[in-house]
Amino acid sequence: MSSAWKRFSVADTLAYVDLPLFAHYIWVTKRLVKGMVVTPEGWSENSPMWSSTLNSYRILRLCHDELTPRYRQLVAEQSTHKRVHHLRSPRALKAFVGAVTDEYSDIR
Repeated sequence: MSSAWKRFSVADTLAYVDLPLFAHYIWVTKRLVKGMVVTPEGWSENSPMWSSTLNSYRILRLCHDELTPRYRQLVAEQSTHKRVHHLRSPRALKAFVGAVTDEYSDIR
């Protein structure tokens, strides 16, 4: 975790995805359902879908309780001297990814 905080301190821009906890549970559940038919993108072929999903549910709650308050504090503190994108909805996240993709599409 300390390596993440070091990277945050030297970054000139922060993008903080701060979605409602419920949205993350929905995405994990969708991945489970999809995984019953086809291996989700980025998922190891022989990875145990059920136990991994249960672990994801547990980790989501821990992250929400322990890390989310710290990230929100960091974003509030850093917003005075860094460019901060505080993304609070799936729509905002999609728009942000689209904007970044458009901005950097000429670089490739």
